[in-house]
Amino acid sequence: MTTNKSVLAWVEEMKNLVTPDEVVWIDGSEEQLDAIRAEGVATGEMIKLNEELLPGCYLHRTKPNDVARVEARTFICSKKEEDAGPTNHWMDPSEAYKMLFDIARGSYKGRTMYVIPYSMGPIGSPLAQIGYEVTDSIYVVLNMAIMTRIGVKVEEVLGDSENWIKGLHASCDVDPEKRYITHFPEDNYIISVNSAYGGNVLLGKKCFALRIASYLGKNDQWMAEHMLILGIENPEGELTYVTGAFPSACGKTNLAMLIPPKKYREAGWKAWTVGDDIAWMRKGPDGRLWAINPENGFFGVAPGTNEKSNPNALATTKKGTIFTNVALNLDTNTVWWEGLDKNPPENAIEWKGEPWNGKESTEKGAHPNSRFTAPAQNCPCISDKFNDPAGVPISAIIFGGRRATTTPLVYQSRSWNHGVFVGSIMASETTAAATGAVGQLRHDPMAMLPFCGYHMGDYFKHWCEMGEILGEKAPKIFNVNWFRVDENGHFMWPGFGDNFRVLQWILKRCAGTVDADDTPIGFVPKAEDIDLEGLEDEIDIEGLKKILYIDKERWSAEADEIAEYYKMFGDKLPKELSDELAGLKARLAE
Repeated sequence: MTTNKSVLAWVEEMKNLVTPDEVVWIDGSEEQLDAIRAEGVATGEMIKLNEELLPGCYLHRTKPNDVARVEARTFICSKKEEDAGPTNHWMDPSEAYKMLFDIARGSYKGRTMYVIPYSMGPIGSPLAQIGYEVTDSIYVVLNMAIMTRIGVKVEEVLGDSENWIKGLHASCDVDPEKRYITHFPEDNYIISVNSAYGGNVLLGKKCFALRIASYLGKNDQWMAEHMLILGIENPEGELTYVTGAFPSACGKTNLAMLIPPKKYREAGWKAWTVGDDIAWMRKGPDGRLWAINPENGFFGVAPGTNEKSNPNALATTKKGTIFTNVALNLDTNTVWWEGLDKNPPENAIEWKGEPWNGKESTEKGAHPNSRFTAPAQNCPCISDKFNDPAGVPISAIIFGGRRATTTPLVYQSRSWNHGVFVGSIMASETTAAATGAVGQLRHDPMAMLPFCGYHMGDYFKHWCEMGEILGEKAPKIFNVNWFRVDENGHFMWPGFGDNFRVLQWILKRCAGTVDADDTPIGFVPKAEDIDLEGLEDEIDIEGLKKILYIDKERWSAEADEIAEYYKMFGDKLPKELSDELAGLKARLAE
């Protein structure tokens, strides 16, 4: 147990508030975690899976009313409402504290209060941050042990410092009408009540690593971003690192765990995963932008993960993993989800806990947002820099949305501020499978729409300021779109591992070894500079030219739409971005 006075005082305050029967400090030892796992199995909170097939793995089920993040119940509690901005829900801090403490008061009666010291990032890294979460959930303890670095070593690094993040989680009655996930950026405080779903209760994840950290980064000249971190190694052993921000359903996890096409692998190219979801980035001693993955595991969506779509992700789940809301195969005591294979179990329990015959039932065995929490070190392509306190130097930042038309396969921004503009207008189009009009744009700037802890206009300004801080050593910024379709609605680019071919062009642009066409929207590849060898049955040079084509008429309409979208930020929209929009319109009119 720590001797840190600020921590001890807060834990005592929490103990008096929630009145647990017992208090357990998490020391990070396997002995203690094993005992907690055994208790979770004894109470029915966890189900131990087949030790031979899935060693150290467990299944957990949440209540059917508690299966995903709830944006409508997620609040930024800044002193001024305007500081939360138009993209966040706001609550007055004093009112929020009173309401939340009233909800949590006495809620641990008959339960244990677990105190979890955790580090976001390698323990002791200059880019890392420390938090404490108190919880009444064994599920939270065991997931935080996977997703973060926990225990005594964290407390040793913190010492007597008061620079740490408070996090209170109270399961209460898991009542959706009293469910709140709240953030107090000015107080370094997170409070989550009436949820037991990972995205709402693993407070180190989106709550700390993005909403609170983005605010910390703004104030201390660093960046907390919803980005993967990927290392590309050439046959000579030289490594180049890129980050990438993608909204959901845009290929982020697949790119993070990319397997290069066979011809590249045989030539000696390799791809290494540093992070699949979040990047913290700061100017390093050499002037470049350096990044760490603040997490220690992967909290991935299970459905659709299989040997073909993402073999590295699937391999990562084979040991020490917690599965949430998937089906349980009673014959083998293993798990199953839609898209894992074409052989659903006939003798199974579905995600809500009811008997299920996958061969005959029209009901899904796994919830569409069912999850796996897996140790990053399990990943076959995990980078040897994963635990490096210094992080990795970033050469390129990649943005990407899902656009059926308009946006080309890849283009490079004209400058850092133009790159900020490109990130700020990130959007995906609705498809026939989605609710609403086909082709309707949904903006998700930098893939941070639900995760920015303050006014998005100020967030854009912070990006522009980071460009000034980094100067000539700032990473180059690109945009990709794997989802252009032809007149029949078929994808024009093969995607998946072949996206490596586009990364090749990006790396060449970073190295200054390939030219590009100067277009109104930015620098677009010459078709002959993207390698199509081996793709003859899927795409030819003429097809590639179509995916790289810039339709000025469409982009003029896009510019008008951006002008309307920007109005929501009012006078907080940085002049740098309105200037970039004006520049785009002028180039399109030439």
